[in-house]
Amino acid sequence: MRVRTEHLGGARAFVLHRPHPAIQPLVRQLHVIGLEVREAWPELPAEAVTADFVFYDADMAHEAQFPWAAGAAPMPMIALIASEAPGRLRWAMAMGAHAQLIKPVGGTGVYAALLVARSNFDRANEAAARIAALESRLSARQTIVQAVMIFVLRGKSQGEAYELLRQTAMAWRVTIEEAAERLVATHSGEGRPDDGKRVDLA
Repeated sequence: MRVRTEHLGGARAFVLHRPHPAIQPLVRQLHVIGLEVREAWPELPAEAVTADFVFYDADMAHEAQFPWAAGAAPMPMIALIASEAPGRLRWAMAMGAHAQLIKPVGGTGVYAALLVARSNFDRANEAAARIAALESRLSARQTIVQAVMIFVLRGKSQGEAYELLRQTAMAWRVTIEEAAERLVATHSGEGRPDDGKRVDLA
């Protein structure tokens, strides 16, 4: 995967942290890097869903402060950590931390945290997309097997059954997967296979 390391100028970041002088170095450094920064407490506003990054207080924040479910952030998340209490660390990870910064935050490490968070976020999204694609392919294969078995149970060989499925897909001008899904739905009484076109399953 190509890591995106281009200029971050113009990116938008929200900092979910109670007002505290110790957080101001982070805000200043983000401005120096070129980010637009908004501080928020006690909760993130709805428009935070369009942000490019969210920094959050791993020591005092809680799930109700976020306008999305735990682990479902639509952007890279960076945890701001002072306490290493196991419970708080588990919570921070459950919220979907893609990087972390130790408080008090100094003038270094912020840019690296931004790049690491974005890289980890991109990797997680790519992995999720691959898993979804594999699950879809597996489901389609299972549906094709079910459709073939409909013909087999009517006396066709597996080769003849698959050929009938292929011809059906060509007649309906759809993919084999779509034809199989329609046939299985019709066979189970859940729908019509081809928007009104008759299919002889005998």
